[in-house]
Amino acid sequence: MESILEPVVSSPKLNLYLKQLQDTVNDENMMRQRFYQEIQEDQKAEFINGEAVIHSPVKIEHNNASGLLYTILKSYVSLHRLGFAGHEKILTCFSLNDYEPDVCFFSRAKSDLFKKGQMKFPPPDFIAEVISPSTENTDRTDRFADYGLAGVGEYWIIDPAGESIEKYVLRSRGTPAACLCYELSLKVRTGMIHSDRIAGFEIPVRAVFDEDENIAALRKILQ
Repeated sequence: MESILEPVVSSPKLNLYLKQLQDTVNDENMMRQRFYQEIQEDQKAEFINGEAVIHSPVKIEHNNASGLLYTILKSYVSLHRLGFAGHEKILTCFSLNDYEPDVCFFSRAKSDLFKKGQMKFPPPDFIAEVISPSTENTDRTDRFADYGLAGVGEYWIIDPAGESIEKYVLRSRGTPAACLCYELSLKVRTGMIHSDRIAGFEIPVRAVFDEDENIAALRKILQ
C-alpha cells in the first residue's frame, strides 16, 4: 500500500473519506458524460480534472511541428502496415481524463479493433505533444502522469520555440504496475531520433522543424 494512503486507511473517518471520494468520482463521471454529449467535431476539446477544456488556435510553429511529424509518421506507418497514426482530433480516453494528443500512434493490435464512425479511442502506444506556454504545465504534469499510468510506452515532448525533442520511455521500477514511470531517454536538437515503440521508425530531428528536411526524410522512407 502506498504510504500516502496509510493514515487514511487507519483513520476512524475512513468511511466518511470513502463517501466523499465516491461523490467526487460520481460528479466527475456526470460531467464527463455531459462533455461527450456537448463536444463538437470542429472543436479541439479535452476533459481534464473534471472540466472541459476548449483549446485556442495554435501558433504557426506549433502547427508546423505537429504537422511535419504527423506527415512522416503517417507515411511510415501506412507503408509498413503498422497500425494507425492520428493527428490533433483523436479523443483518447484515460481513467479520469480525455485528451486529444497532437500526434499519436496505435499498434495493429489496437487499430484493427477500430470501427467505422468511432470517436473515442483507447490510450495509444506512442504520443507526441507540442508544447506552448499555455499547455506546457499540463503536458508535463497531468498528461505525463496519465500517459504513464495507462501504459503509453513512449512520449515525445516537442518544443517548437527551442526546436528540441525530449523522448521519454516507460520503464518499470518493480511491481505493481503503478511503479511504471517515464524516464528521459534523450533530449536532442540535431541528429537522429528513433522510436522504441514504432518498429524501425527513425528520422532526423530537423525533419520535425524544417519542411525541406522533412521532404528529404520522407523520400528516403518511400524509396
